[in-house]
Amino acid sequence: MLILVCMEKPFNIRPLADRMRPSSLDFFLGQEEIVGDKTLLRQAIESDRVPSMIFWGPPGTGKTTLAHIIANSTKSNFIRISAVASGVKDLREIISSAEAAGRLGESTILFIDEIHRWSKSQQDYLLPIVERGTVTLIGATTENPSFEVRGALLSRCRVFVLKQLTAEQIKKIIEQALEDKEKGLGDLNIKINSEVIEMIAGMSNGDARTALNILEYASSIDKNITAEIVKQAFQKSHLMYDKNGDEHYNIISALHKAMRGSDANAALYWLARMLEAGEDPLYVARRIVRFASEDIGLANSRALEQAVAAYQACHFLGMPECNLAIAQAVVYMAKCTKSNQLYSAYQKVQKDIEQFGNLPVPLHIRNAPTKLMKELGYGKEYKYSPDFDYNEKQQYLPDELKNKNYLGVDKA
Repeated sequence: MLILVCMEKPFNIRPLADRMRPSSLDFFLGQEEIVGDKTLLRQAIESDRVPSMIFWGPPGTGKTTLAHIIANSTKSNFIRISAVASGVKDLREIISSAEAAGRLGESTILFIDEIHRWSKSQQDYLLPIVERGTVTLIGATTENPSFEVRGALLSRCRVFVLKQLTAEQIKKIIEQALEDKEKGLGDLNIKINSEVIEMIAGMSNGDARTALNILEYASSIDKNITAEIVKQAFQKSHLMYDKNGDEHYNIISALHKAMRGSDANAALYWLARMLEAGEDPLYVARRIVRFASEDIGLANSRALEQAVAAYQACHFLGMPECNLAIAQAVVYMAKCTKSNQLYSAYQKVQKDIEQFGNLPVPLHIRNAPTKLMKELGYGKEYKYSPDFDYNEKQQYLPDELKNKNYLGVDKA
């Protein structure tokens, strides 16, 4: 018995991405680490002994598809809801239905899409029904469940991490849609070459849904699908940006160099190019944190505070709400006085470590918690800095590096 808490459109007018959703693991592409041969999850599905679980991964990686495959592969009733459009009232009705099914010897799988959207109190409502086995919970989230799913609920679920699909896997999904005459576009006599397919795969950024949406819309424009038509079909065609390709590294390099060169306008432009094309804002924020120490460092210690605050804002808000917070940090970095003193100093230290290896710590600055250590000279003749008004003359480096000046003069 299959229950879907939604109004399904007739199959022939449903989006291509929905029609092409595989109904069994045999046709599911990607995620071999969790559903490949002899994996625990695959065995659980095939034996109809599915545990409560959370699927965590980027958009379009197969979280919802896996839930539907589990529904088709098991004998359980399947209920799907979205955390965005539902709440405790809906959950009460589902519990009542699941309990009634349980009395008839039937089990129920509850799939909650975007489970991170539920508040902690709403998630708490799930705890007893998951613990009692009233439902088997499958949650899907694009956010780190360690932060977004209540610990007590998370401890009752297995977490499976879905990886971004590769361009090659996206290509296969596109080719299947082009060949499938029943669910796909196989009866439309579409003409498209391999280069254009690769282009769609690159533009979709590992998101199978995006790739199929582009393909479907492009086919509605012209049955001879060219690169120009794909650009029209892609809502942000002018933002050609492959998160794993050369352009990804080109643009993050441009952002870094624009901030280093104190060009706030250019830095803002390259930032927007990434964010508007779907780049993970946390990736950009991490690069800004690095920049704050590498290119500003001791010239303005507040830069690191701004960068970390931007990272936290990105985590709390996500896109598109966090775009201004990260833009603020980028402009701040660009306008800051620059210094690579810290960066250069650390590089010099790295070279000395590589050259001299593990040099011993001078005896007088070693800790001496035992009598034996004291007898061996640990801590002997150490000068306690406060007793000398912090002006003591004392060696802190190994003898081989005595009087080394890594920081030198700020050349910024």
